Amino acid sequence: MKSNSKSGLCVKQIIIAITILVIIGITLQFMTLKNNELIISSLNNKKINNEENVQEDVQVAQILREKANVTSRSSEERTISNENLEQTENKETTNTIKSAETENSNAVETTTTDNATENNTAVAAETANVPTVVYKSISEIKISKSMDLTQRCGISREDFISLLTNLKVDSSGFFETNAGTIYDLCEKYEINEIFLCGLIAAESGWNIASNHRNANNYISMMSGGKLIRYSSVSEGLEAATKLLHNKYLTAGGSCYNGKTLSAVQKRFCPNSSTWVGLVYGCMDQII
Repeated sequence: MKSNSKSGLCVKQIIIAITILVIIGITLQFMTLKNNELIISSLNNKKINNEENVQEDVQVAQILREKANVTSRSSEERTISNENLEQTENKETTNTIKSAETENSNAVETTTTDNATENNTAVAAETANVPTVVYKSISEIKISKSMDLTQRCGISREDFISLLTNLKVDSSGFFETNAGTIYDLCEKYEINEIFLCGLIAAESGWNIASNHRNANNYISMMSGGKLIRYSSVSEGLEAATKLLHNKYLTAGGSCYNGKTLSAVQKRFCPNSSTWVGLVYGCMDQII
């Protein structure tokens, strides 16, 4: 009995152990399955998350690309706009400069035109203010003993030169040679040309005496009892006309007594009663 009891107990124990082992195995297998499911689920979740992250990254990349494109387009647009603005400003500046240059050119032209007009007007005014000289003919020359010796004879320079050309009494040719100089000096010092020639002829002779010719002194200007010497014909002639104008024919001059032959004679040749007739006779021979 005891033996059977022990055998039955052993069998029971074995069956219990096997049952326990089966339960343990099933439990382990179930746990393994659960773990696998959890792992698979975790992997799936990670995959999904990764896909979502990838999608998000793609979206972010697309957004960044779009922003970059927008920024690039905006920068290009700004660059183009700035270029257009610069071109517009340059065009406006160029147009302004051209306009200013045109205005300046027009102003210069206007100023030049105005100046030319003013100059023409001034010339016209000066011309209008200058009296027209009307010369006498040689045949119209009038002389007298009482004539004003500061009044010109009234003929032109050309006619005066013509008058003294081939003058019969001009034996030395002095008057013909120096006709232009005599006319110019008489114009400068306001002396009658016929009177000056008559005075020279009276003092030096028509042939011009050698002592007068050598001294270039033609109206007997004296100093210390001698003829004053001059270096040239023109210098001697100017000294004569200047002396007559300043001292004898201008009021206030040291030898002034009037403007007629007799008035000049009182101081020029006071001891001669024939001087007036001599000078006047030479004047008459010229015309």
